[in-house]
Amino acid sequence: MKTEMIVTLTATFEGHAQQTDTGVEYWLARDLQQLLGYTDWRNFLAVISKARTACEVSGHAVEDHFVGVNKMVDLGSGSQREIEDVMLTRYACYLIAQNGDPRKPEIAFAQTYFAVQTRRAELIEQRLLAVERLSARKKLTETEKELSQVIYEQTGGNDNFALIRSKGDQALFGKTTAAMKAQWNVPDNRPLADFAPTIILKAKDFAAEITIFNSRANKLATETATSSEHLTNPEAVRKTLLSRGIRPESLPPDEDVKKVERRLVSEDKKALKNPDGLDQ
Repeated sequence: MKTEMIVTLTATFEGHAQQTDTGVEYWLARDLQQLLGYTDWRNFLAVISKARTACEVSGHAVEDHFVGVNKMVDLGSGSQREIEDVMLTRYACYLIAQNGDPRKPEIAFAQTYFAVQTRRAELIEQRLLAVERLSARKKLTETEKELSQVIYEQTGGNDNFALIRSKGDQALFGKTTAAMKAQWNVPDNRPLADFAPTIILKAKDFAAEITIFNSRANKLATETATSSEHLTNPEAVRKTLLSRGIRPESLPPDEDVKKVERRLVSEDKKALKNPDGLDQ
């Protein structure tokens, strides 16, 4: 396929993309029918039906990717009539292209176009989740430093801060820090939080923030009082998680956050050197 045609088809496919009020990108099936070179709507509906089946088999909710709608179209007489249409996500378009006739140049292009676009979206989502987790880990570090400082300011010492934090872990997980490290295969010299999923990082941070607030508000003057406070808050957070069907000690560990950080830094450096390489 010539470069000129690729550029033209890319612009055409992107030009027909629309967005819902919530920012979800979609294409209308009637538009896609023309883009893929189908002249008969009934024939194109047969391809959509195959794509729906493929969506269901892949484990995705069909209703999330194929949404039936009705719209008014103008007739030659100046009147209008209602016709059926389907709102299609990028993934739905990809499945339709995969079930089309690859001998059609439009289909051959669409198969690659939507495959690349879908992969790009997956990479963006993965990166955003990684950035969110890294941010949550850094926030927890800052909060725990602040808690240590509050304990020092109000009690005159924080030698037992590691013990206080360990009690917080036991209250949150129902297991000791050592037990969770063994379960998650965390090296002895590494913090448990470096391998915790994002929701646990945020849970620990929230509990620590409450301890900081109450320590200051209630002027807790002993490490025993602070330790008791920091035992109560993770317990409360745990109850909330359990009520929502989330059992902290049953969650699998996540990737070493230091590896995540190194990967993001490496990707940023590559992007600066080769912006086109982001899609690979």
